[in-house]
Amino acid sequence: MTQGRLCVLGIETSCDETAVALVDGNGRILAERVASQTVEHAPYGGVVPEIAARAHVQHLDSLIAEVVGEAGVPLSDIDAVAATAGPGLIGGLLVGLSTAKAIAVALAKPLIAVNHLEGHALSARLVAEAPFPFLLLLISGGHCQLQLVTGVGRYRRLGTTIDDAAGEAFDKTAILLGLGYPGGPAIERAARDGDPTAHALPRPMRGRDGADFSFSGLKTAVRHLRERVPDSRVEDVAAGFQAAVIDVLVDRTRNALAMARAEAPALGHLVVAGGVAANQAIGGALADLAAGEGLDLVVPPPRLCTDNGVMIAWAGIERLRLGLTDGLDAPARARWPLDPDATPAPFAGIKA
Repeated sequence: MTQGRLCVLGIETSCDETAVALVDGNGRILAERVASQTVEHAPYGGVVPEIAARAHVQHLDSLIAEVVGEAGVPLSDIDAVAATAGPGLIGGLLVGLSTAKAIAVALAKPLIAVNHLEGHALSARLVAEAPFPFLLLLISGGHCQLQLVTGVGRYRRLGTTIDDAAGEAFDKTAILLGLGYPGGPAIERAARDGDPTAHALPRPMRGRDGADFSFSGLKTAVRHLRERVPDSRVEDVAAGFQAAVIDVLVDRTRNALAMARAEAPALGHLVVAGGVAANQAIGGALADLAAGEGLDLVVPPPRLCTDNGVMIAWAGIERLRLGLTDGLDAPARARWPLDPDATPAPFAGIKA
């Protein structure tokens, strides 16, 4: 097929969504499916790896069949199969990657082992003009990073979290406030009716050099506030927490922009991706930052900010066009940094 007519099957199983999509080289989403596991994990306040892996096994084959049927594209006609190979929960990764390998062998198609974080990074180029280089702010449940992106597979990490990721802080704070799981949407809803100035909460790392993040202290401050003022309005605490996160994200991103421009003066876009990017208040603050810095802001639509098969298929297309395919020995990796030369995060629990 010509580049425009490329068709790639994407499989995403890195965490608690089983997702499959068929995407063509023109960026058309031919069909997609996502099976969420929110209900299964809600009683535990977070993702249980064994439950997640079993759900992937249960749903993946049927989702592939549904996507192929809806798109009207036989598997024999696809140009490649792409699957998330990391970072993520190793059990889930093995389910998706093994399935992709089986399809590749059976149909003699190229295999593309996709870094989940690159899937998020490149999803911006599916929905908008986002030429390289650009600055990526990746904010999700497991990741909080600022990366200078100069090409497919070419990343330099400018900042990362030294403890919790932003999404993880949202989830844990929501539990402290009795708002349930997942925490991000719950806090955003509650914050709409709250006063963000009602309580003084810290802005960890704000004003410091560099572009690293820290959210553990903010989460702890919320816990201490609730213990000290147990009758505090949940809506006010949620609004204050969200405002603190926004202030930190804007400050760290502004620093990263200065660092990125020193290396890539032609930088013209700020890309924000990952599940937390769906938060409208965060998006508005980052839009103001981008406008003030003379940059175009690109944020994929909410359904492409959370984990999905579309971004994996599109990353597969970008890599296939460059001849970047993988052998059947491609491993599943619980940790897989976009920038292999970056200094490891200070704590072992951080997801690369």
